[in-house]
Amino acid sequence: MTIFRKREVRQYAGIGSPGDGWMLVDRATGHLSQISLPNFDPTYSATSWYRDYISYCGLSEDGKTVYAIVAQVGRRKPILKKSVGEVKDDGKAAYECSTPTWQRQPVRVSFQSQEGQKLTFTVRGHAVDVVDDTAEEEGTE
Repeated sequence: MTIFRKREVRQYAGIGSPGDGWMLVDRATGHLSQISLPNFDPTYSATSWYRDYISYCGLSEDGKTVYAIVAQVGRRKPILKKSVGEVKDDGKAAYECSTPTWQRQPVRVSFQSQEGQKLTFTVRGHAVDVVDDTAEEEGTE
């Protein structure tokens, strides 16, 4: 299975439909299926993939709350959906995050705001735990 952005698939196949998002391509059969990402906003969300997990900052349906989201391909609900800020009246989010980063051992994802605030979560199967960065830093000194 391979994952592509919708616009890449349309460009390759010559399809001119509007919209953005992600497509799952089964290489053996050529079957295309759209991946549903909860609270994904293509103009705001910067995505980062690790195996079959995707992490991004998403917006609530009313556009007022910013969420740190970790989802797994094939699951309807995200395994993590944590509110990290509000959208201000001027349309800018109070918590603007850069592209999330993944760590392999143990599997962790970190969200960092433009102001430097960092949130780290450990991914264990279908569950996510919050990592206390202060305890980790004390143990490494």
